[in-house]
Amino acid sequence: MMNKRNITRLLNLAIVFLIVASVYFFFKDWSNYFDFKNKQAELKKQKAAWKILEGNIKKELNCFNGKAGIVIKDLNKGWQIAINQDQPFPSASLVKIPIMAACFWAVNEGKLKLNEDLQLKKADKVSGSGNLKNLPSGSAFTIEKLIEMMITESDNTAANMLIEQMGFDYLNACFKKLKLRNTNISRKMMDFKGRKQGKENFTTVSDLAFILEEIYNNRLVNKAYSQMCLEFLKKQNIRDRIPSKLPANIIVAHKTGLERGICHDAGIIFAPHLDILICVLTRHKGKTAKLAKAFIGELAFLAYRYCQ
Repeated sequence: MMNKRNITRLLNLAIVFLIVASVYFFFKDWSNYFDFKNKQAELKKQKAAWKILEGNIKKELNCFNGKAGIVIKDLNKGWQIAINQDQPFPSASLVKIPIMAACFWAVNEGKLKLNEDLQLKKADKVSGSGNLKNLPSGSAFTIEKLIEMMITESDNTAANMLIEQMGFDYLNACFKKLKLRNTNISRKMMDFKGRKQGKENFTTVSDLAFILEEIYNNRLVNKAYSQMCLEFLKKQNIRDRIPSKLPANIIVAHKTGLERGICHDAGIIFAPHLDILICVLTRHKGKTAKLAKAFIGELAFLAYRYCQ
């Protein structure tokens, strides 16, 4: 049997335990409360910054000499600024993003193989971006290498070789399977004769934003192919639009498009604190694309500043 001294000792220990537990849970509750309040204050601050960004984007658009479709999305919060998001624009080289996606879809279906060689023919060679047009006919390149050149160098000849391999019908059907609502391909790159006949490739900022977010979230066919697409976009050599006003160390995965009166860029900025998607399609009235490029660069800078 326990004596009175042991009983008293146990009671004292129980009392001490209850006091310590009460103090612990008291401070834990208050800590959670203050943590919640701090998070609420930070969210309120971020929402205010987002509203400022939206206002500044609209001011820039009002000063722009042309028309623009814009989607800017905070990929962490899901907040989005969308202006003329479903307005069709001639896609120029931005069509190469859906073509890239269709290539990986075709690989997954067994229609293409990434290590399959295609031979460069004289008929494939077209002017404009890229170096393939300067290489000897008969040179062989894998499907994977052609996709890479099409994106990183915006190589028109590489794009046309891939278009020829898959065909317009397959590509347009694939765009639908990829859930692109307003994107088509009707002619090859640099096919000015086709353009005069009324053939044009169109897309929208909402379609491009959607496919870039699918890539970002590893949902384009599968994770491995999504990551390959993202790496190609990160190696983009043309940096006179979205990256132009950003710090040199900031990674941007993007693709540009440029034709007479048309200037685009669409991509993802990997900022230190969050990732932000930005797609800007423009029809401008300048003799050159200088002001349109500066406009896109300024929108990207404003989006990046929001991330700070």
